[in-house]
Amino acid sequence: MKVQQMDKPVITKITGDSQADSQTDWKRVDALKDEDIDYSDVPELGASFWETAKVLDHGAKKPITIRIDQDVITWFKSRGGRYQVLMNKVLRSYMENLDKHEQAR
Repeated sequence: MKVQQMDKPVITKITGDSQADSQTDWKRVDALKDEDIDYSDVPELGASFWETAKVLDHGAKKPITIRIDQDVITWFKSRGGRYQVLMNKVLRSYMENLDKHEQAR
């Protein structure tokens, strides 16, 4: 991943286990006021966005223990960030597409 150099440090909040290894100054983040945040690179969301927006809530996650091949875990972790969330998305996509395929029969 390429790191962009800027005048001000970039503040990125990371959740999960990687937060312990974070170099982010969380006290500075917590002290920020809304007017101090630069939103210039965030596009405005017009009415058309909200007309088609959906709230997705699949309910609470259930912690489980599962055995996964090491190369599979390594691959998901290499994608960066929250690999368990990505694994859940992949499994959900598989499940939903399999359901569609079975209903089409």
